[in-house]
Amino acid sequence: MNRHLLYAALAAAEQGWAVLPLRPGDKRPALHGEDVCPGIGDCAGGHRKWEERATIDPDRIRRAWGNLPFNVGIATGPSGLVVVDLDMPKRKSSADTPHGVTTFRALCERAGQAVPTTRTVRTAGGGVHLYFTTPPGVRLGNTAGRLGKRIDTRAWGGYVVAPGSLTHAGAYAIVNDMPPAPLPEWLCASLTVRQASRALMAAPLAVRASRYAASGLNAETASVRQAPEGERNATLLRAARALGRFVAWGDLPREQVEEALQLAGEHAGLSPRSCEATIRSGLDWSIPRNSQRRAA
Repeated sequence: MNRHLLYAALAAAEQGWAVLPLRPGDKRPALHGEDVCPGIGDCAGGHRKWEERATIDPDRIRRAWGNLPFNVGIATGPSGLVVVDLDMPKRKSSADTPHGVTTFRALCERAGQAVPTTRTVRTAGGGVHLYFTTPPGVRLGNTAGRLGKRIDTRAWGGYVVAPGSLTHAGAYAIVNDMPPAPLPEWLCASLTVRQASRALMAAPLAVRASRYAASGLNAETASVRQAPEGERNATLLRAARALGRFVAWGDLPREQVEEALQLAGEHAGLSPRSCEATIRSGLDWSIPRNSQRRAA
């Protein structure tokens, strides 16, 4: 097992892709967090996050995978990759819920483009990872559902589980071993436009938003962006619950609040999927409890 995963890590590094160890049988990083940082090695000059500690050094990889069967993560940003993640519907979804692959094909069709052929990996859950190289001079972040239902992307601030890794749901396996194709221009444009619009969400854009609601949105997103490690998810949940009242009162559209909090959470270092789940939970809790506006 160790040798198999070691080879998977070395194979990725040979492609110039920076790798990091993930917990055995899991998708979460196996590296220490800031709150328990020993201040030695990579972190001798201060704590370094997993993206900074991902490596292509074969000696470091052999040491890391020498004793434990770590799964393999590929840090997409430092590797010059954009990976389109096409998810399967949740187990309890209705029978007509579309697969991410179906949604992506429809997206390509609407854009008048063929479905791109590139390096393809089947995920443990039956989904698909499409690997692309990032265009020169372009820096993209992660997205979750921005291109369509069950379509996520991983770039700077994200990672994907490499083929050869194993989880309780199954194995990650290569379907098409060709080199990653360049990210299509039309897809890059879609992601760039989305990213720019998300950055603007930190400003009070809603026409209906009162000055009080807009100030609340800016204050809550700022608190999420500045939250220290270990408190980020709890801060995001509190912000979603606080802003849910403005959604309930009609001062802010739910979509605007979700976009602004998603951007803030990812900026703080939370994964796109974790942000999405926490924001949904907080708003779903808050909105029914604030159906009637209270006096200020």
